[in-house]
Amino acid sequence: MENDYAAKDREKTALTPENEGLMGRFGQEIAISGYSRRTLEMYEMYARAFLGHAKKPAKECTRDDIVSFLAHMKQDRGSSNATLALVHASLKFFFHTFLHTKIIEDIKIPKREKKLPTVLSKDEVKALIKAAKHGRNRLIVEMLYSSGLRVSELANMRAEDVDLRERTGRVKAGKGAKDRVIILSKEWCSDIKRYLKRKKVKSEFLFSKKNGKRISVDTVQRIIRNAAEKAEIHKHVTPHSMRHSFATHLLEGGENIRKIQVLLGHSNLNTTQIYTKVSTEELKKVRSPLDSL
Repeated sequence: MENDYAAKDREKTALTPENEGLMGRFGQEIAISGYSRRTLEMYEMYARAFLGHAKKPAKECTRDDIVSFLAHMKQDRGSSNATLALVHASLKFFFHTFLHTKIIEDIKIPKREKKLPTVLSKDEVKALIKAAKHGRNRLIVEMLYSSGLRVSELANMRAEDVDLRERTGRVKAGKGAKDRVIILSKEWCSDIKRYLKRKKVKSEFLFSKKNGKRISVDTVQRIIRNAAEKAEIHKHVTPHSMRHSFATHLLEGGENIRKIQVLLGHSNLNTTQIYTKVSTEELKKVRSPLDSL
């Protein structure tokens, strides 16, 4: 999901001492809420951004202040409906759950746009992999496509989370704080084994920075973006496009959609059903009624 606010203003919003203390306690509240790390970061960021915009103590904020901030995000920041939904959820948690003040209850936001996901053809996936720099970058691109991981899940993956002998991996506390098993490519397992043996930096993470800390989501996004440009793929390619392509190609290969649901970590089958709408190869198999006349 795009992050309009963070992309345009990464500096920490300055708050009054009172609100700063409140945010400290809010951080503790959401830390024990059970949400994913990414969700926690977003909730805290948007609550902070709202307080910086309102310029008053949180307990004095009104419904009009929230409407004003949402309008600011939409009109001035150009935020998408998906981002507005995340802002709304963040402020609802902040006011309803944390402050026990129901001032956001009746504020309506636009529904998220129902866009079909970007899916690469198999030839485009091959070109993307070939365009990625040999070594770590190429292994990252291959893992995203071959396992259907979310970018944050890949960034948090530890070496101990993959079983190269069984060619499986385990995502710990993924979206919705759920664990799940992923599949690993046979060829990728051979390549990552050699990569880890040659890797000079000791780290618990499968892919790390030079200091041993986990690779950032931004770095993975940049790797995909640069590879797509080099491969001259004109679609909007992101790490999530690899996940979409993984699911679609499995479906086109005749794999059971329930198995795909489990591999993706979807709680609801309806979420997985989107891939039945983008499977171009399956649509090509439908015979036009004109040919039957």
